[in-house]
Amino acid sequence: MKHSTTSQMRRGQSPARRIGRSLALVLPVVLVLSGTLAVTRVNWSGDPESSVLTAADVSASGPHGRTAPRAPHEVLRDQLLTELQETDPGTALTHLQQAVDERPSLARHCTSIARALGRAAVRIYGPTRAQSYSRPVCDTSFASGVLAAHG
Repeated sequence: MKHSTTSQMRRGQSPARRIGRSLALVLPVVLVLSGTLAVTRVNWSGDPESSVLTAADVSASGPHGRTAPRAPHEVLRDQLLTELQETDPGTALTHLQQAVDERPSLARHCTSIARALGRAAVRIYGPTRAQSYSRPVCDTSFASGVLAAHG
């Protein structure tokens, strides 16, 4: 008779036991997915200029696929990076200084733009040649970008 009572208890499991088993199956999947999403969001390059595409970035584009207008400092940075590739870092740094002089609102972005130019110069010209273009634009941020990319 003991045998029949034990089998009855197994058939009629408590709700807590069923919830526990469900969590044991679902929880590892949720943890793995959330960990994967968290890792993909981390900026592993150390470059504050580069960013990961997020849902907010995707929603910034309009219903017809048009993107939101870019900030003036982003446009300037991209223009100067292109100029650095086509001419040399000295020309790009001169134009950065001129742009900041003409539009003082760009001054707060000068440091990050100069660092980006320094990193790009190291990729294109190598650390020694890139350092030769260094000048005191934006408190020597170009030189610190060269150092960061080289080190």
